[in-house]
Amino acid sequence: MAPAALREDDQVSEDSATVNGDVSWWWRDLGGLPTVRAALPGSIDVDVAIVGGGYTGLWTAYYLKKAQPDLRVAVLEQRFAGFGASGRNGGWLTNSVTGGRATYVATHGRDAAIAQQRALNDAVDEVIAVTSREGIDADIIKGGEFEVARTPAQLARLQTSAAGEQTWPHTDVELLDAAGAAERIAVDGALGATWHPHCARVHPAKLVSGLASAVERLGVAIYENTRVSAIAPGRAITDRGTVRATHVLRATEGFTPDLKGEHRTWLPMNSSMIATAPLPASAWNAIGWDGRETLGDFAHVYMYAQRTADDRIAFGGRGVPYRYGSRVDTDGTTQQRTIASLTALLHSFFPIAADVPIDHAWAGVLGVPRDWAASVGLNHTTGLGWAGGYVGTGVTATNLAGRTLADLVLGHDTELVRLPWVDHRAKLWEAEPLRWLAVNAIYTAYHAADRAESRTSSTRTAWPANVAAWVAGR
Repeated sequence: MAPAALREDDQVSEDSATVNGDVSWWWRDLGGLPTVRAALPGSIDVDVAIVGGGYTGLWTAYYLKKAQPDLRVAVLEQRFAGFGASGRNGGWLTNSVTGGRATYVATHGRDAAIAQQRALNDAVDEVIAVTSREGIDADIIKGGEFEVARTPAQLARLQTSAAGEQTWPHTDVELLDAAGAAERIAVDGALGATWHPHCARVHPAKLVSGLASAVERLGVAIYENTRVSAIAPGRAITDRGTVRATHVLRATEGFTPDLKGEHRTWLPMNSSMIATAPLPASAWNAIGWDGRETLGDFAHVYMYAQRTADDRIAFGGRGVPYRYGSRVDTDGTTQQRTIASLTALLHSFFPIAADVPIDHAWAGVLGVPRDWAASVGLNHTTGLGWAGGYVGTGVTATNLAGRTLADLVLGHDTELVRLPWVDHRAKLWEAEPLRWLAVNAIYTAYHAADRAESRTSSTRTAWPANVAAWVAGR
């Protein structure tokens, strides 16, 4: 039985003018949810069946058909393409190595970790190039990634992080003092910041809808309203029939626990966002943000934000981090207390936005492996492949994963198939209730650490964060 607090997760106040759910503001900005494509008409045979119609599945289909146009490729999606994290995320097309480069130094050496970083840098530019080539207007501006520190402890972590990043090639991190930070984005109370150029702001739903259309133009069949219940060698079993294929690729990210036998593979971590109404020109004159950088911070329970093309602030962070039994939200609905906490944090960053209404709030799930490291792989004996576990960095990593899966399926011996995340395996998550207890303990401790650090001038990381990191195995 779920703990009492969990049974209240989906209770949302109805007296707010804020739209809550409806998948995301990104889809609302496109005029509402898309017209759903036809479902699988019955059992079929193809060469490659891809389970999941988000970025990973669509990029994989795109590169497979570009490389071999006669390949029969089908994408199976239980709702519509971009229903999950691909249509709800913060729009950070950035070069983060999920799980950190140290993971790959330990297993493959420093050169391999450098190769992983370089590949992700290249993936940022590859996504931009494809959107240009395919005529996808996704509001992309490559303004870099900007992260601030607002307490002495955060500043110490920021400075340590910047020094560490600067020992690696292809990171290009710059350290800014308080004055330099304010020149880019005037975040209230910012003591310093870092910036690097390998990141672009993007409109997630425009990207995923445009990519789906590009894939269809190449001849890929996208079957929506088709729920896959199980994957096995040579077949994907759905509620509409069985898809038989030489290769079956799992691209289900935070929805992976819904598949038979995959309940403990990746944990569906919840993240929530709010979007303001457009800010007036006077507010933007005070804030700056002219470079359209993505914005983050060095809190333990970190936030992420962007200035949208129509001058809103889209602002995200953790609410309830995990629902008992790996449950996921209902069409993006989030908790009223999460909306309140994100709104308060937004206003603390930008007091000038305090009178601007919050137009929309939503949530989604991202896939978290037990070691927090993304992976991609293919079993050549069974024909089963997978990619995911991006822990929120998937806007870029999905493109690299799609190209890598395509090379693996086609048997191409490339640099991509030799990257250290290929065939990386993480141990399974604990069974319930240990999983729920662990994740909620981690984020309770992180919240406590952030509160403690906000009340002191100490540069030391608060001890609850160290406990959280130990429980998380990080």
